[in-house]
Amino acid sequence: MRKSALIIAMLIALVALPHVFCRQKEQLPATEIELGKQLFFDSILSSNHKISCASCHKPEFAFADTSTFSIGVAGRIGTRNTPSAMNLTNAAFFFWDGRAKTLEEQALIPIANPVEMDLPIDSAVHRLQASEFYAKAFRQVYKQRPTAANLGKALAAFQTSMETSDTPFDDWKVNANEAAVSESVKRGFALFNGSANCVRCHFGADFSNTEFRNIGLFNSHALNDSGRASITKNPAELGKFKIGPLRNIALTAPYMHNGMFNTLREVIDYYDNPDKIVPDAINRDSLLAKPLNLSERDKKDLEEFLKALTSKGLVRR
Repeated sequence: MRKSALIIAMLIALVALPHVFCRQKEQLPATEIELGKQLFFDSILSSNHKISCASCHKPEFAFADTSTFSIGVAGRIGTRNTPSAMNLTNAAFFFWDGRAKTLEEQALIPIANPVEMDLPIDSAVHRLQASEFYAKAFRQVYKQRPTAANLGKALAAFQTSMETSDTPFDDWKVNANEAAVSESVKRGFALFNGSANCVRCHFGADFSNTEFRNIGLFNSHALNDSGRASITKNPAELGKFKIGPLRNIALTAPYMHNGMFNTLREVIDYYDNPDKIVPDAINRDSLLAKPLNLSERDKKDLEEFLKALTSKGLVRR
């Protein structure tokens, strides 16, 4: 879980100066990560030159969005909540429905999506080739002109650089600093791994895994996003969505694929008794078949534990 201090310093700079990277192009990027960062913040990749990757993946919110659905080109509104673009190195699938198997593939899809950036990839590549700055930048990094493949590689390289482990939780567990977290956080972690059973789906360095689960947010009418089944066409996967990482989760509200929960407490209340909130769910996972019967203190402790997964470089001051 320990990651480079250099990466942490870069993340702090990103949060403090999110506007810089789409304006200052005097100095050519020396590395693939630097090129990907420049592209991530540049609206050159949208049809109207107004939307960048960072328009929806905002640094100050752990590269997620605080809107239920993000707004793309010409005010078009997406259909799923924007997840964080951080801590994706260990992911096996991308997007809520897992339609992309590599980060390079994922990076190109929003550019061409008519609701998001609305620019065909061929047109995006042509723009980059016509740009004196990017023509030189790609030549410097890749020894060739911009292509769809190295555009995806650059964006993916930047995203994989955004790994965090500078949290109070890591200070406690990795550095054995008992004073790094409160007793409430410690109780919450015990609950997470114990009676609340969160660890069945959220584990490892990033508190995630490579599976898709139906947590009960599909009922075919008000909640009608079929999730993974829209990709696989397998009825058994109806209502299943990718299990996301929990690092920096306190910054990325609203939650779930449809942004239906505004706070961590609402999420915890749902998992405590899913049937109370969505009584007509279809194919809900058996792990959620019974209420957890969490006490008020339990819920508070779980919330405090989740907040302790926030990178110190992202904490709002």
